[in-house]
Amino acid sequence: MKPFTFERASSPAAAVAAAAKQPGARFIAGGTNLLDLMKLQVETPTHLIDVNGLGLDRIEPTAEGGLRIGAMVRNTDLAADARVRRDYGVLSRALLAGASGQLRNRATTAGNLLQRTRCPYFYDTDQPCNKRQPGSGCSAIGGMSRPLAVIGVSEACIASHPSDMAVAMRVLDATIETMRADGQARRIPIADFHRLPGNTPHLETTLDAGELITAVTLPRPVVGTHLYHKVRDRASYAFALVSVGAIVQRDGGGRFAVGGVAPKPWRSEAAERDLRRGAAAAAQTLLAGATPTAENAFKLPLVERTLAAVLAQAKATGRPA
Repeated sequence: MKPFTFERASSPAAAVAAAAKQPGARFIAGGTNLLDLMKLQVETPTHLIDVNGLGLDRIEPTAEGGLRIGAMVRNTDLAADARVRRDYGVLSRALLAGASGQLRNRATTAGNLLQRTRCPYFYDTDQPCNKRQPGSGCSAIGGMSRPLAVIGVSEACIASHPSDMAVAMRVLDATIETMRADGQARRIPIADFHRLPGNTPHLETTLDAGELITAVTLPRPVVGTHLYHKVRDRASYAFALVSVGAIVQRDGGGRFAVGGVAPKPWRSEAAERDLRRGAAAAAQTLLAGATPTAENAFKLPLVERTLAAVLAQAKATGRPA
């Protein structure tokens, strides 16, 4: 790990001001991803700004009937909150499907959204990776690609996004609240928050340099059966090969998003319109234009089967949850 300096911010405004003064600064909360990357020298920040003490750890109702989740709310607390369990079950289920209990106790709402890919070549500093070092090449193209993305990729990067929570947030149409380096607040729909790689895979979100996530807002609850299915290589502490978060209505319609298949949570309103026709039709629309490799082409039928399992469970349940 390379040397770095450290400070504790006293307010969101102080945090973004400190980041503006220190090129290469990074915010740190739970550190469950950042510290691992620093140990491997994938991330080499010159300065860390601790944002744990900013009072951003509360879950509060909004005037519109939704919930405002502070950026520092721990994953365990969010999953266990009675309002989340009752009204946003897909979110609670997705959180509990991720990582381990120990990591969920430390991981934060903002940090979960900002997770870096688990592509093995991103973590291996001896291998070229455009996400880690722009312009160096993508070792995954022509290399080991089984866990990687099949849609939304580019000639520069085929990495997949790892967050379970972000898939549920996409289903729920969450909004990300931030504070920019100049102290101005901003609201970013989660649909616009994560970038596709294009020619700049190192730019993973639409955040500006030094911009701090302060909260995530959920709109009024959507009635339906809330489900999250995650297919992985082992039963725990593994990232999704394919995951489906969904809110299914009594008539078979609803909304859903898929994880493990793209550089961001993947949702298509056109696919949702096909949902009443069944999993095959919805999955075909969702994955139109997919460009899998020989190693990860199995994800295409796996999306259909996982979505079919979700719809079957929703039908068997027969009630909103």
